[in-house]
Amino acid sequence: MTTSALRRQVKNIVHNYSEAEIKVREATSNDPWGPSSSLMSEIADLTFNVVAFAEVMGMVWKRLNDSGKNWRHVYKALTLLDYLLKTGSERVAQQCRENAFTIQTLRDFQYVDRDGRDQGANVREKARQLVCLLRDEERLRQERSQALKTKERMAGGGSGGGGGVYGGIPPSYHPGRRTSQPSMAVLYGEEFSRSRGSPSSFN
Repeated sequence: MTTSALRRQVKNIVHNYSEAEIKVREATSNDPWGPSSSLMSEIADLTFNVVAFAEVMGMVWKRLNDSGKNWRHVYKALTLLDYLLKTGSERVAQQCRENAFTIQTLRDFQYVDRDGRDQGANVREKARQLVCLLRDEERLRQERSQALKTKERMAGGGSGGGGGVYGGIPPSYHPGRRTSQPSMAVLYGEEFSRSRGSPSSFN
């Protein structure tokens, strides 16, 4: 386990974060690599559980409001939010409309690191992509439809009933219970994934 992962684990215990919150913290860490698609898929599944949805989104908005040297928190939160819009509950888009100003503001995010690199550019571009997606309801519907087909194909055609990803409640989630394992660190190493709302909210 890396030093940063160990620090994160200690914070998880001190703050008694829930399982859902811990997964979001892992996916949006300051580590110099992106969250795995496996981890983001787990988080997307949790958004279909009412309690977990509130915990997931609460932590996402907290990360999006970070700044400065923690630009990776912001960038990865935007990446995760993009993924959730396409594969998670439709309530994600609804909440994005309610928090439109937060996303729009990130198009002006500024941070230049000690080597003179404009890391804020990554955040600005990702925010711009996300705003464009939220403005285009038809494109978002198509993206969600394609994501569903892809996930069903990867799951072997989506056999069975109510335990599925879309509309089902993740059976392993225990609201408010903190996970006892470091868990998601071993899943890292993959590249970032690519980056329905009310059009009037994003004018």
